[in-house]
Amino acid sequence: MPQTQDVVELILQDHRRMEDLFRLMRSVEADRAAALQEFAGLLVAHALAEEAKVYPALKRYKNIDDEEVEHGEHEHDEGNEALLALLEVEEVGSEEWDSKLEELVEAVTHHADEEERTILNGARENVAMDRREELGAAFVEERERQLKADCGSIDNVRRIVTS
Repeated sequence: MPQTQDVVELILQDHRRMEDLFRLMRSVEADRAAALQEFAGLLVAHALAEEAKVYPALKRYKNIDDEEVEHGEHEHDEGNEALLALLEVEEVGSEEWDSKLEELVEAVTHHADEEERTILNGARENVAMDRREELGAAFVEERERQLKADCGSIDNVRRIVTS
């Protein structure tokens, strides 16, 4: 279990892990396929947990912009589409793989940056720590449930993108 239960810090930790995985996926020395598999599970589980447990709760706070939360959900869709495009590339490290990886990096980095500046800063300023810890526990529980269900498999990502 993570040391913190604060949902803001937990989400930030996931964002930093995604950045680490991007570095591995770009490295010719790393097991890029394994990094992609870990990344796929983390991205999907993270987004589903935010949408199920965090975003609905944050929409109730008047100082957190509902449009930013809805925009975050739209960006999750874009990230899933970019993830599927990369998962569908047959040869890890090919030119196509590198190109699709950069599209994924761009989509996810843009979303994480925006989410950190708007939604998470709003949560840090307007949501009491005990409530952020409750949301953090719910977020971790849902994220773990999704990971155990192999949410990052190509078939599941395809299902999410086409639904």
